[in-house]
Amino acid sequence: MNKIKVGIIYGGRSSEHEVSLRSAASVFKRIDRTRFDPKTIYIDKKGVWHWVDIPESFITSSDATLPMASEAPEIVLLSQGVLSFQDQKNFGRKEKVDVMMPIVHGKNCEDGTLQGLFESMEIAYTGSGVLGSAIGMDKEVSKRLAEKAGLPVVPYRVAHVWDSTDHIESMLIDAEKNLGWPMFIKAAREGSSVGVYKVKTREEFKTKLKEAFQYDNKVLIERGIDAREIEFAVLQNSDRSKAPLVSIAAEIIPTHEFYTYDAKYNDENGAIVKVPAEISPALNEKLTQLVQNIFIALELEGYSRIDLFLDRQSTTENPVFYLNEVNTLPGFTSISMFPKLWEMSGIAYTDLLTKLIDLALLRNRG
Repeated sequence: MNKIKVGIIYGGRSSEHEVSLRSAASVFKRIDRTRFDPKTIYIDKKGVWHWVDIPESFITSSDATLPMASEAPEIVLLSQGVLSFQDQKNFGRKEKVDVMMPIVHGKNCEDGTLQGLFESMEIAYTGSGVLGSAIGMDKEVSKRLAEKAGLPVVPYRVAHVWDSTDHIESMLIDAEKNLGWPMFIKAAREGSSVGVYKVKTREEFKTKLKEAFQYDNKVLIERGIDAREIEFAVLQNSDRSKAPLVSIAAEIIPTHEFYTYDAKYNDENGAIVKVPAEISPALNEKLTQLVQNIFIALELEGYSRIDLFLDRQSTTENPVFYLNEVNTLPGFTSISMFPKLWEMSGIAYTDLLTKLIDLALLRNRG
């Protein structure tokens, strides 16, 4: 039987470029080569696509990242998964890829733009579709839809870069009254806590709002909640008439004031991770159902990591929880939460990759 050619896409134009290199290296090393023939495609920081021939020796190497390969042959995208480029000998070459596996993060990667390209190429791809990806990337839109579906979200306000000074001042007065201090300021369409700030005073608010606008023209202002951070990994059921599959829960306990970018990627002691989270079976069942409802309400497909807040001030008998955010293309390093949660739920890393590819092919067949 011919192996399925899987295009592992890594890099990208977002601020999470380097994170992608690590995730993609783990995927390349651990994908099931009895069924799949992995092909690596690098998107450089300018958005140019490159065909990268990674040697099989990389599998057993100690390298933790795939290379930045801006000198590799540039790709011309054709229809139905056909990629055209000049090889190292300057001969014209075409490669056919059966399914794309984007292992990328952030803007122009998981916000529906890349997924729209795959749709126009008529090629299968892993993860959510155009709509679900766009919803998942936009914290404000996802909260608005979740609220509409009756799902709990942290109280928030929205600011735009074009808002007048008077409007911002009026919103700040409203936020002080109805959200209270501290607040979180979040760039609406960034990931990995990029453009996220905890503010405790008016002066901090105004300074950090300007900084957040450097990342996005839309910014959320959220109530600061003393909360436990609980995460679940979700897989779409191959029988779409059935509820999504949900992993065991994990709890993230930041050692910083909150779970910043540095805490996630630059400080090996940036957080304590408890897997499974210390929650009662009854509460776990309740949160599992909430996570399933979120996955469905936000039009997600394939897989996702869904993060919740549990308010510490609420009681065990009447816990208060909120949707924090969803991640439609979570990290895939060997220690990333998504694969780790599934490994501890009984699905090994390699088997998990296989399930994601099979889901993509199933969706493509209609």
